[in-house]
Amino acid sequence: MLICPQCTFENPDTNKFCQNCGASLTHKVCPECSTDVPVNAQLCHNCGAECGTVWQAIITQDETRDWELGSGEEIAEKTTEQENQENSLPLASTPEETLKSPILATQLTAGSYLDQEQRYQLLELPSAPRENVAKIEVCVRVLDCQPYQISPVEAILANQQQGLVVPSVEAGGIPSLARAYIDLQSLIHPGIPPIHDAWQQDDMQVVLIEDRSHWQSLLDLWRDETTSSLQILHWLYQMTQLWAVLETVNCRQSLLDLANLRVDEDQTLALQRLYVEPLNKQPAIPADNLVNASSADEEGETFTGFGQPFTIQALGQVWQELFRQSQRTQFGSVVQTLEDVELGKIQTVEQLRSRLTQIAAELETPITATFHPMEEKDPVTPTILQLDELEDSAVKPDDMPTVVLSMQLSSLEDAGRTDVGRQRNHNEDCFGIETKIEKLELPKKRVLQARGLYILCDGMGGHAGGEIASELAVSTVRQYFQEHWITNQMPTSDNIREAVYLANQAIYETNQQDARSGIGRMGTTLVMLLIQGTQAAVAHVGDSRLYCLTRKRGLVQITVDHEVGQREISRGVEANIAYARPDAYQLTQALGPRDQNSINPDVEFFEINEDSLFILVSDGLSDNDLLEIHGQNHLIPLLSSGANLEQGVMELIDLANQYNGHDNITAVLIRAKVRPNMDS
Repeated sequence: MLICPQCTFENPDTNKFCQNCGASLTHKVCPECSTDVPVNAQLCHNCGAECGTVWQAIITQDETRDWELGSGEEIAEKTTEQENQENSLPLASTPEETLKSPILATQLTAGSYLDQEQRYQLLELPSAPRENVAKIEVCVRVLDCQPYQISPVEAILANQQQGLVVPSVEAGGIPSLARAYIDLQSLIHPGIPPIHDAWQQDDMQVVLIEDRSHWQSLLDLWRDETTSSLQILHWLYQMTQLWAVLETVNCRQSLLDLANLRVDEDQTLALQRLYVEPLNKQPAIPADNLVNASSADEEGETFTGFGQPFTIQALGQVWQELFRQSQRTQFGSVVQTLEDVELGKIQTVEQLRSRLTQIAAELETPITATFHPMEEKDPVTPTILQLDELEDSAVKPDDMPTVVLSMQLSSLEDAGRTDVGRQRNHNEDCFGIETKIEKLELPKKRVLQARGLYILCDGMGGHAGGEIASELAVSTVRQYFQEHWITNQMPTSDNIREAVYLANQAIYETNQQDARSGIGRMGTTLVMLLIQGTQAAVAHVGDSRLYCLTRKRGLVQITVDHEVGQREISRGVEANIAYARPDAYQLTQALGPRDQNSINPDVEFFEINEDSLFILVSDGLSDNDLLEIHGQNHLIPLLSSGANLEQGVMELIDLANQYNGHDNITAVLIRAKVRPNMDS
């Protein structure tokens, strides 16, 4: 079946358009120039940008045979016509394009297909084979020519999330090579590459995972002179976290290959792939990259090439190698820590993590709050030192280590736009943006002091009513905070409520002076976001909303509408029954129609601990679950610093006019980027 990229609706394989939302299932939009491009194209034919879906393929064969480059002629003599028909990989035409391998006695060539269904096309020659007595392995990037087609592994993972019984790895035709990826998938850990597909054919196993080959190398960043000692300390801590995670699936060796250590856009340590610890006498990864080659004793226990089992001594040697290859000077107590690890004075990950916590204290890293392990239904993204070890049944979460690095704002950008829509003849929406940014940047120091006030109101009361109410609310709130927002200090809950009450009073008094009554009384919804550094607060009355989008958590609705349907749900009524009422969407709160005793604004505070995109919207944009169904593909690219927010908000307005358009449409986008506070 085909999964619609817009609304995730399941469509028959033959569909060209989604049966639910009408989105194309044969073309996608180029992220650079917005040209329609076939889904099976790697590059945009208009601007040349890469827009295809690319995976990293790991291919192994159980039996060891010699690898060599050979001509197409030589191989043709050794490959029968029947074998060629059984295999979807055609023969190479030139020696340079041919890598002779034992994998089904055939060749992997650029442009050929990896599977018989001709879905996965090789974009390059395979990497040099990695060989031991048990298997030979190659890695290659492949283009997914059917990216909307659900894979067997994706189906298994989806069923697991729904609590359904699924076949075992072997029974489901999924190779054992994929087991570790599947076992770790529920953690939603940023360090573990997600798995997309896997299959087994004879003695060949294939696993497709997220392509991280273009991610920044940890070693390169380690060598960078601008990388602080505190940042390095955090990467060390993240390695201990990953070590504990990988130990559960016997993949600690994944941390021993320096080339395998990557860093994502949020400066979080990540693995390019997993290496399963072998029970053999040869290393499973190249000796040039392997810090600790593996071997095994006669009982089968896995050892490193230094004669040590897979203990934290191996991890300590990785750290020493990073310092040696980067020519960086070991700092502070890290020198003593590495010595203690080598001498066996530190023997467990818990002891090592505790020592790193002490070093963090020496560097005056604030240690606040407690992070509990991620749960499948509520994934939480760690920031730097925040992720603790996996939950142990013998250890209560409250007893776990507490290590959280404070973050600081690195940039704050915004854009807003309002539109009358396709059916109204006037616009009753209004928004306001007010920011103050002070920036200090020196060669080795960068400080950003920023605060932002973002307000969105959706007026009601007809022409010369709704627009007056929304504008009055925006101007009243802005004026209040101009007078009462103390420099570098987030307003209190009482301050925020007072601003909302004053806006309500201003509209209410106007209604009274004009002797407005009944439906003639004007009013407005209000949602506002306040940002002071990495602190944020949201307040709202009515059904205008605040959403937050991050790479780790996706799109989350922060506010809950003040309407009859939601009120009934809060009382325990089932959602389908609550919204079957004819008055389900009638507001239970609004600014202006009545005095302040009739409103109770919701106020919530939270921390911005990862790069975030905040979206303030009126119901002309949020109706019919528009953002949840169609918006994420438009919003996710806007997390990147290079993305144009002005263009992004215009695209949201166009999207709302396409699928809604029955009401005024307003959107405000705020992009807040953060980084570790190295000066704390």
